[in-house]
Amino acid sequence: MYDVVIIGAGPAGASAAIFTSKAGKKTLLIDSEKSLTKRAWVENHYGVEGIDGPALLEKGINQATKLGTDFTIDTVVNIVKEDDFFSVETESNSVVQAKHVLLATGVLADLAEKVGLKVIPGTEPRIKSNIKVDSEGKTNINGIWAAGTVAGVSVHTIVTAGHGAAVAINIISEINGERYVDHDLLT
Repeated sequence: MYDVVIIGAGPAGASAAIFTSKAGKKTLLIDSEKSLTKRAWVENHYGVEGIDGPALLEKGINQATKLGTDFTIDTVVNIVKEDDFFSVETESNSVVQAKHVLLATGVLADLAEKVGLKVIPGTEPRIKSNIKVDSEGKTNINGIWAAGTVAGVSVHTIVTAGHGAAVAINIISEINGERYVDHDLLT
């Protein structure tokens, strides 16, 4: 049983996985390899002078797995609410259980609609739909969260990465029962 399954390993999803894994939460990151970032050249990401999208994605996934995230390439086809957890079903017929699910699916909201999440018109140019979330990233189904472009934030990688981290902090805080803060210090 995972504490968190994150669907989408773009900047929002990988950033969320970095935070949840570093906080000691058992995390699975599932990616369908459909990220818009795969086609991007990025020069407006803090701390990076310029990087191609595939390299940025690889860095994020590598950082998350180094911290303990399990990673797989697959497509999630359904999320089923069980008693006190979710079953996450993939195209390869894999089923994993999680206490929390985070959708960081970029421009894709079809899975959200299928599982009954409230979807609203997109807030960015060329974005058809967003998942309706509150200020913490919670959706209308308790335990399912959304972050990044699919949750209505700007498509820019720095913005989606930050939103993924913010929502992950909210998930960790809910699991822990108190506000989560993580600050490493130089020794």
